[in-house]
Amino acid sequence: MKPKTTNPFRKIYIVIVLMALAIGAGVVGYMVIEHYSFLDALYMTIITVSTVGYGEVHPLSETGKVFTMVLIVTNLGLFTYVISSFTSFFLDGEFRNHLKHRRMERSIGALRGHVILCGYGRNGHAAANLFNQHNKSYVVIEKRLSDKEHIQYHIEGDATREEVLIEAGIRHASAIITTLPVDAENLYIVLTARQLNAYIKIISRASDDHAVKKMKIAGADNVIMPDKIGGAHMATLVLSPDVKEFIDMIASQGFDGTTIQELTIGLPTTLGQLDPWRSTGATVLGIKDKNNKYTMNPSSHDRLESGDRIMVMGNKEQIAALQVLVG
Repeated sequence: MKPKTTNPFRKIYIVIVLMALAIGAGVVGYMVIEHYSFLDALYMTIITVSTVGYGEVHPLSETGKVFTMVLIVTNLGLFTYVISSFTSFFLDGEFRNHLKHRRMERSIGALRGHVILCGYGRNGHAAANLFNQHNKSYVVIEKRLSDKEHIQYHIEGDATREEVLIEAGIRHASAIITTLPVDAENLYIVLTARQLNAYIKIISRASDDHAVKKMKIAGADNVIMPDKIGGAHMATLVLSPDVKEFIDMIASQGFDGTTIQELTIGLPTTLGQLDPWRSTGATVLGIKDKNNKYTMNPSSHDRLESGDRIMVMGNKEQIAALQVLVG
């Protein structure tokens, strides 16, 4: 079901209908009262309604003059309204905004494997910036967006509504991140997202410890508590400041072109046979198997099965070359 949106052409349609009724009434009136032909009645009506007043086609009777005066008074306000409606629609940006919205809808509809970002507060803004750096397609859902300049795609709506998530392309998305400040709203989005796409990766924000378990049961793959992570982050900067800063810089922003990414193994092999360091220059930091078990600092004897994921560090060229090897 598509979300119900206000048709920007509705006001124009109403104006056209009102003008057609007014002109029709004038034509019928002149044809009945003055026995004009259709063309003469139409001409007389147009010059009367538009207040041009070139002169009568034929001399008017007393009844015809009264009808003409009523027609002028009745349609003077209507004609002014028609002019102002068309002016505001085409010159005040309403028509342009409608075209931009339609183009945005078509672009979002063509996306595949994108990320849906629910909420554009501090957390949502930070996530969008990172997606921009890595050229990852995403759609922001926010009720009211004041800054749209650096957002790839956006929808102004309520992310808790199923039809809004469908408009954002949730059935073709690879992941959804919900960063709303209210845990109940995030929980509802998790439930709806899992129902609409059984394979989507769901990452949710939580403010309360009790909400974490509920979101996991509802279908969230990961639940993040920004306040708790922020406190642990600050404590780690005291205990191991350089290590923490180095890891954060590599993982989130990259350093001198070097980033950390995960790759999925296509064909079974061993790390020794793959030999990523000599083949590509990339470094394998860890392995995550299909049972979500991690192996950190793996050796050349570690087995890699289809579907396993490896965490690698390298520049874009090295990671791209390794992607070819493992795929």
